[in-house]
Amino acid sequence: MLTKERVQSFLKEIEVDDLVTNLHVMGNDVYIDMVAHSPAMHEKKKLEVAMKQAFASEFGEETQLKLKITSPELPAQPEIKGKEIKGIKNIIAVASGKGGVGKSTVSANLAVTLAKMGFKVGILDADIYGPSVPTMFDTEGQKPISVEVDGKNLMQPIENYGVKMLSIGYFSGANQAVVWRGPMASKALNQMLRDANWGELDFLLIDLPPGTGDIHLSIIQEVPVTGAVIVSTPQHIALADVRKGIAMFNMESINIPVLGLIENMAYFTPEELPDNKYYIFGNQGAQYMAEDLGIPVLGEIPLIQSIREAGDVGRPAALQEDSKIAAIYTETAQKMIESLVERNKNLPATEAVKITTMAGCSPKKK
Repeated sequence: MLTKERVQSFLKEIEVDDLVTNLHVMGNDVYIDMVAHSPAMHEKKKLEVAMKQAFASEFGEETQLKLKITSPELPAQPEIKGKEIKGIKNIIAVASGKGGVGKSTVSANLAVTLAKMGFKVGILDADIYGPSVPTMFDTEGQKPISVEVDGKNLMQPIENYGVKMLSIGYFSGANQAVVWRGPMASKALNQMLRDANWGELDFLLIDLPPGTGDIHLSIIQEVPVTGAVIVSTPQHIALADVRKGIAMFNMESINIPVLGLIENMAYFTPEELPDNKYYIFGNQGAQYMAEDLGIPVLGEIPLIQSIREAGDVGRPAALQEDSKIAAIYTETAQKMIESLVERNKNLPATEAVKITTMAGCSPKKK
């Protein structure tokens, strides 16, 4: 017979009794309200997983744990001044630990999906050395014009499919290599962020380059990024680099919430066999990592030929009405929004990163 006293004793045994605010036992159903140590979503998820595993081990699978985890009350946060971009509600960094995982394709399709859902969307192509937004949005050769807003000359973003966009590709020729050092690239990005007429946006997606380098640091120094979305393929070598990318956002000095993981090229589905799935790069690698890190999986994007073809001709595949891929991207965008709503409800606004030390940055004295 499961009793309240037995459950209370077990909660003391696993040292979480101080987190419990309410406990009720009805037959084999145990209702517990808890307050997490940290407001971070991944910490709440870890606590939930640990509690369910512990209860199943102690009381058996027939016991149903009804768990409600709330965040601790947060102290009032100082207003962030001089860093926001007026009119932009949420800035989402789309990142990956390594190249070749289809991050830019995912960014483009997420942008048009959000626009189809009725949101005001912009995308900044932050890959200075390999810009792909002009190709993926069929805007190659276009040039942003200068417009006057409140007495200041600003760049007018290029617009297509309901998405506003800026990329270094609009300022350099199609066959021209951009050979810049880090400071020059960072300055160009800051200008596209700050000196552009973005207007009112619900989402500004920033398509970051692979890795964890100068560009990433410049972006998170310049603007308060609301959250990050990580893109990876399922194989082990890609996921190993993803861990480093997530670790960068989780650093105490950066502290940008990771909204979730998108597994791209999750499986191959041939056009003639739409119900078949072939796991070319491995199966559920991203799911296992997301569970380990306590972050949600936002979507599994299949390897479908039409996605590549659509990107090459500048019409993102998510624009294909009533198609399987459009439905998958819609579900992925919805899960991202759910994670974002949860993040904005439980966490304070992200501050632009402040550099507190220059140790190791000075040139060596000869």
